[in-house]
Amino acid sequence: MGALRLPSLTSLSSAAAAAVPRHRFCRQLRLPVRRLSVQSSTAEKEIATPRSSAKPKLQEEKDRVITPRSQDFSAWYLDIIANAELADYGPVRGTMVIRPYGYAIWEAIQDYLNVKFKETGHSNMYFPQFIPYSFIEKEASHVEGFSPELALVTIGGGKELEEKLVVRPTSETIVNHMFTQWIHSYRDLPLMINQWANVTRWEMRTKPFVRTLEFLWQEGHTAHATPEEAEKEALQMIDMYTKFAFEQAAIPVIAGRKSKVETFAGASKTYTIEAMMGDRKALQAGTSHNLGQNFSRAFGTQFTDENGQRQHVWQTSWAISTRFVGGIIMTHGDDTGLMLPPNLAPVQVIVVPIWKKADERAEVLDAASSVKETLQAAGVKVKIDDSEQRTPGWKFNFWEMKGVPLRIEIGPRDVSSRSVVVSRRDIPGKQGKVFGISMESSTLVAYIKSKLDEVQSSLLEGAKSFRDSNIVDVSSYDELKEAIAQGKWARGPWSASDKEELKVKEETGATIRCFPFDQPQGPKKCLMTGNPADEVAIFAKSY
Repeated sequence: MGALRLPSLTSLSSAAAAAVPRHRFCRQLRLPVRRLSVQSSTAEKEIATPRSSAKPKLQEEKDRVITPRSQDFSAWYLDIIANAELADYGPVRGTMVIRPYGYAIWEAIQDYLNVKFKETGHSNMYFPQFIPYSFIEKEASHVEGFSPELALVTIGGGKELEEKLVVRPTSETIVNHMFTQWIHSYRDLPLMINQWANVTRWEMRTKPFVRTLEFLWQEGHTAHATPEEAEKEALQMIDMYTKFAFEQAAIPVIAGRKSKVETFAGASKTYTIEAMMGDRKALQAGTSHNLGQNFSRAFGTQFTDENGQRQHVWQTSWAISTRFVGGIIMTHGDDTGLMLPPNLAPVQVIVVPIWKKADERAEVLDAASSVKETLQAAGVKVKIDDSEQRTPGWKFNFWEMKGVPLRIEIGPRDVSSRSVVVSRRDIPGKQGKVFGISMESSTLVAYIKSKLDEVQSSLLEGAKSFRDSNIVDVSSYDELKEAIAQGKWARGPWSASDKEELKVKEETGATIRCFPFDQPQGPKKCLMTGNPADEVAIFAKSY
């Protein structure tokens, strides 16, 4: 049977979604099939079938398929989200329900960034999600940029509202309204806050995690006394996002400055981190904006400086969203399913106890519990799958599909030898399996932590290699068009006009993703005009 095809979000209407029985959708979720030869020191003969008193096994190896990545990347992506239980479709077209496993990845992102934000002097707070429409109108480029995506509330309590309310698409306007009330003197600066919130943007073409009507994010907002301080803040935050991407998500992003055409509506400069997905499209994974005085002038956000003069504040805003979860899926996943970097994995180690005879069960489960407690005490996120309705082979497939970095197998012979078998998610088959790892606490903890570090490094190096092999240096527009036609990123000198940049987009579907911070030295000529160019730009098709 063919692989599961989830309907595209754009094809779902509220009525259509309501017409689909939810239990039918859930029954169709499939796991990848792989005939496993389970090799533990316990041996194949010891692979358990549940005790005769156990509940009947559910169907295990029928029609559990994830579409191959090379066959249909979009279908593969949706299959993983469904089968790994990351998210489901909401009843309103274009919305999604983030399930516990998917939300746990987002929580890991939050946990890391929250610490970093506070270390750099930012405080968390919260702003209302309803914003007066007149606020949006105050900054001309802002309203122009966001107008097509706005969700408006016109009726409240059964009555038509005197002023339309915008459901938060971003918070620069309401933040400035409040900053104006809180900032009076240079002594009130810098003011640096962050909020974790939901955002609504009425997207026409949606994709779970990557682009939905509502998504979760953090948005930071700061106000400063000088332009130099604001620029330093904007660069500091994009650097923080870059380190997060490399060190936690194992995604080798390219950091740089957006072109004028691609700059955030209302910003003076936008800095970005761009990630290459498995289909070689670019994903804008995080942004930091130097807002200059655009919003402070629109809202009259001023302070009295040390000389007693009234000045407008200089501002920044910066954000990362649940889109990053989609980036992790599309960067590291394979035909088996998810492959999660250990630093963000909700479960870093899955323990699978294996027994055949009833009298072996207790000692195997005791050993598994002991291993779990040892690793848990050392700060490892570990879980035991001791369910008796599934075979070990099914469990291996299931947790590999969920992207758990390491698996520990324990059978009766392992108990006798006081050792375990460890398998790596990033190295399939026998090559990724090691036998005879001692259960002794210090030995086991040291081994598991070293392997988690190896998996983290391996994912980053693999993604770097893939990225670098798919970036082509070009020196002419024809070479750029050829590189984009091949599905690759094009990197070349650029000093052409906004009009010519839009021409590239129209003719190739590619946009300038950024002018990278890391620039080659020496004289350069624009690939489009032949005129001198100070910088190279990266062009790519994107999500």
